[in-house]
Amino acid sequence: MTNVVVLIKHVPDYTAEWQLSEDDFTLDRGAVDGIIDEINERAVEEALQIKEANGGEVTVLCAGPAQAADAIRKALSMGADKAIHIQDDAVHGSDAKQTAYLLASALGTVEGVELVIAGNESSDGRAGAVPAMIAEFLELPHLTLLRKLEVDGETLRGERETDEGIFTVEGTLPAIVSVNEKINEPRFPSFKGIMAAKKKTPEVLTAAELEVADDMGLESAGSRVTGVTPKPPRAAGERIVDEGDGGVKVVEYLAGQKII
Repeated sequence: MTNVVVLIKHVPDYTAEWQLSEDDFTLDRGAVDGIIDEINERAVEEALQIKEANGGEVTVLCAGPAQAADAIRKALSMGADKAIHIQDDAVHGSDAKQTAYLLASALGTVEGVELVIAGNESSDGRAGAVPAMIAEFLELPHLTLLRKLEVDGETLRGERETDEGIFTVEGTLPAIVSVNEKINEPRFPSFKGIMAAKKKTPEVLTAAELEVADDMGLESAGSRVTGVTPKPPRAAGERIVDEGDGGVKVVEYLAGQKII
């Protein structure tokens, strides 16, 4: 049996125009509708496949505002057994390191967890470092950027994909892994799963209950945005008329833009 915790995140809809708050330049999550991050759906799917092959249970862990309950509900409707929701205004503005510390502290409250699965990076933050940071806080082995994962007893095997190529990696449980978009195709929630999710009540925790409130928030963050500049409007393109020397003109233009 393998008890798995999946880290999920409620992110702004990819198709919406995101905005930053005028007072602290943090992402204004209330300005647009939110959804579960797509990479997290793949992480949930991988956990469910491991459960189906080895037994155990799947718990999803999410830190976010009240509306993050929508992301949790989606994961539960896919088939996750339990959920933990860290909901606390004190977390607002926390950076990647603070987020990792918060999630690591929450993982310490889950009994019998053997494997933690996360996406390789969130679509809104794109730090790509939180899973490894959590592993460091918990002193656990971590396998990152996996496009394939196999659980064999206490052994993990995976394929890591990077710009340098594909590498075979191996570790032992308990461990933390992060997966990329090639790991699987997530299932659609069934009607039965949707109805079952309505009966599951997530456990709600605060930073104070995890005894980390003093370490959270914008004032304690190691990094912050101090100003923003609107993206300039797109300029009109340059049209090249081919009079027998079109190829030369294209090359000259690309060279002038330092593209080649």
